[in-house]
Amino acid sequence: MLLLNKFPAWLSAFALLLLTQEPVSTSEVTACGVAVDPPANIEITDPGFLGYLSIHWTQPAGLQNLTLCRVRYQLRYYDTYEERWRSVRTVKLTYAAQFDLEKPVRVRILTVLKCACTNGTEVQGEEKEWVYTPEPTGVAGSRIRDFHCVYYGKEYMECTWESGPIQPPNSQHYLYYWHREMDETKECPEYIILSEDRRGCRFPRESLLEFSKFNLCVNGSSSAGSLKMAYFSIEVQNHVKPAVVSSVHVSEIDGELKLDWSPPSGQVPEHCLEYEVESSTTMENGKEKQEKMALQNLEDTSYGVQREVESQKACFRIRSNVNRYCADGGFWSDWSQTKCTEDKETQYIPKWTYLSLVGLLVIGIAGVIILCLSLWSLKKLCIKKTNKKDALYTLYKEKVNATMPTILSPIFK
Repeated sequence: MLLLNKFPAWLSAFALLLLTQEPVSTSEVTACGVAVDPPANIEITDPGFLGYLSIHWTQPAGLQNLTLCRVRYQLRYYDTYEERWRSVRTVKLTYAAQFDLEKPVRVRILTVLKCACTNGTEVQGEEKEWVYTPEPTGVAGSRIRDFHCVYYGKEYMECTWESGPIQPPNSQHYLYYWHREMDETKECPEYIILSEDRRGCRFPRESLLEFSKFNLCVNGSSSAGSLKMAYFSIEVQNHVKPAVVSSVHVSEIDGELKLDWSPPSGQVPEHCLEYEVESSTTMENGKEKQEKMALQNLEDTSYGVQREVESQKACFRIRSNVNRYCADGGFWSDWSQTKCTEDKETQYIPKWTYLSLVGLLVIGIAGVIILCLSLWSLKKLCIKKTNKKDALYTLYKEKVNATMPTILSPIFK
């Protein structure tokens, strides 16, 4: 079994000698009586930085003795990660660029001449192309699949993968990484183990570098031989996934629903976040109405909407992402917990309800006072009438007793 506990030494010293002979021109461009030939001795070398190659050349022999001339070089190379040609002009005789070592390396270069004898006009020579196609190595079908990196809250990054369709016995994977502030490649600081197999790597924040190529290579060993290499080049700021939005509150004031929240935890600056709100409204007829709204004000952490007249219940949830001003890509966070207008912890009594309660309380107190006064007045009136009736009856009885015979007096007692 071949153990690869270090990155292969042969790769750091590997040189891609594409074409060292002078290219043969089918047509010749001249200026000031000399041929504007392509650069000579083109050489592309690999210093072992996982696809970050160095391109070297020398000045054409016919232009070395020119005076009062400016010689520049226009270099183009094909970026297989983005599938487009990149171009640069330089007066130097070297340039470094990123390539995918699993695909052909294609470089085009020409000479640009500007002299007094050309009246200040640039003369471009013929462009020549050099191509190098890597030879496949490793057990067929053993290349890893589904390589995926996520930078969680800018606190740590996890890159995971699945084994290839063919995984020989005693297979073991290794991950190596490099960026421009490193002197050499390093192995994964912490492997992610699933079912006793290495299925990923966890990078602490300190080992990462944003806004720069972050190169990775996953290779391996097995009892059947080396596993196929897989190369990747990413920019970590484009792989950020913010944490879940927390502290979400829903309130209702004067028929307006308002959603408030706090930015997610983590190292993502607040000005780099954008939000999306999803609402679900239950209508009186039982139907549900769902909508999604992307917020335009990037630093706003609130959202308001007028409540529909026929709505019975409104629920909201929110998620975040890194906006286009801070990265070219990223991942949406998971959705926050759903908050509804009927939740006790988020329900607020509208102003008109307070006024109604106060009014009812005042009316109730006034009614009790009026009732008490009415009962007191009625009691006084009844007592007065009773006293008056008793006095008249006593006077009447005295007169009757004075005029009636004695034998009938017991009847009127």
